[in-house]
Amino acid sequence: MFEDNDYRMRLEEAVQQNRRQIGRDSYRLEYHMMPPVGFLNDPNGLVQYDGTYHAFFQWNPFETTHGKKAWGHYTSEDLVSWKMAPVALMPDEWYDKNGCYSGSAVEHEGMLYLFYTGNVKDEENRRSSYQCLAVSEDGMAFKKHGPVLHVPKGYTPDFRDPKVWRENGDWLMIIGAQNEAGQGEAVLARSENLVDWTFIGPIAGSGRNGLGDFGYMWECPDLFRLDGQDVLIVCPQGLEAEGDKYHNLFQAGYFIGDFDPSQYTYDHGDFTELDRGFDFYAPQTFIDDDGRRILLAWMGMSDDQEQNQPTVENDWIHALTIPRVLGIEGDTLTQNPVPEIERLRGERRHHDILLGAGEAFREEIGSCTEISMDFESPVEGQFEMVIRNDLKVTYENNRMVVERTVFSGKGTEQRAFFLEQLSGMRIFLDRSSVEMFINGGKEVCTCRFFPNEDDTGVELKTHAEVKCDMTLWNIKKDTIDMY
Repeated sequence: MFEDNDYRMRLEEAVQQNRRQIGRDSYRLEYHMMPPVGFLNDPNGLVQYDGTYHAFFQWNPFETTHGKKAWGHYTSEDLVSWKMAPVALMPDEWYDKNGCYSGSAVEHEGMLYLFYTGNVKDEENRRSSYQCLAVSEDGMAFKKHGPVLHVPKGYTPDFRDPKVWRENGDWLMIIGAQNEAGQGEAVLARSENLVDWTFIGPIAGSGRNGLGDFGYMWECPDLFRLDGQDVLIVCPQGLEAEGDKYHNLFQAGYFIGDFDPSQYTYDHGDFTELDRGFDFYAPQTFIDDDGRRILLAWMGMSDDQEQNQPTVENDWIHALTIPRVLGIEGDTLTQNPVPEIERLRGERRHHDILLGAGEAFREEIGSCTEISMDFESPVEGQFEMVIRNDLKVTYENNRMVVERTVFSGKGTEQRAFFLEQLSGMRIFLDRSSVEMFINGGKEVCTCRFFPNEDDTGVELKTHAEVKCDMTLWNIKKDTIDMY
């Protein structure tokens, strides 16, 4: 055991000390998972085990910045109401003393196996990394078994985020990596017993499969089959902006292709961003007992505006997205909220809206609201929606622009993307977050925003006639139970 063996005690003290403070925070979310104190980032170990959903997450309870991370732990019976469980993994061994970094979970023979990256730094801040294993008989208490895979020759210590699944009787592990040439890759290892692992090599990456230079590090890879096609989700770091693409500090996106498990090859098409907003990274998927492929992601980004978020004053930052069901339409990965989220619907209001050129419509909304908008015909001309006087969405000439106030309060910033047409939107507001599912989830836009409490309206404007069916539901609150 590493010398810092009072981690759990200090963590619980930090949580208790912050309980009253966060209770007064008007930006605290109501139906999204978030930390009771400190810094949250990547979702980890997503799994349905013995009928219960488990969502682990990267958690630094002592600061609102990256640091010495544990695995926080939420459980749910329905993907809607989440209860926090005791911390699952703590950085208390020589191989993870500077952080239990991201990873995944699988069930095997009634046991729950967690795979994660142990992060170690020496006195000169040089990194070592190890792919590690922990096992549980009940999904709550985990016994560490130490490293099961070391960094192979030809790779730097930026070698992390193992995602494990079963394929043709073998266990496969895909890992995010950086080779010694400074290129990002997604690499594979295999095992027959989940303990002894053999490194195979890269299946995709910068400079491979016609990509050219495509990032210096690939994080959080996830390879799975969906609707007859093989999808690789990955987070490449180091992409330069191209037009409206790649404007976040780091990207999260996917390739659709063909994985050959007998040859360990993956032929794929172009890279597509998963989310067009400001705050989406490190997505991970799992299959539940109903056979659905469900995605959760970190609703945040560690850019130069991060520490300007007002929640930092109350010693917490970031959250996870709502769970999303994945599908494929042609060469597009679709994302839509799990149907269970509709259980949160409260009071319903409906409007048949007809706007002429230059006209506007305004409606009062609560800080936690679901908005559904279906257009009688695809929108022509310019259409604008302003949410709580802070987030503005504009559609014109097949281009959608999302604009928010910069967290520092000095000016605004935008994200934009091509949209063949605008036929419908489904929007989820939760105090300081918005998730927009556009045209049946073919495009998604996730943002944190921090409007004034007294800004409670949604306003529509148009430069051409628009017919719209709008339904609003107040969303029930207090679905997150933190100890």
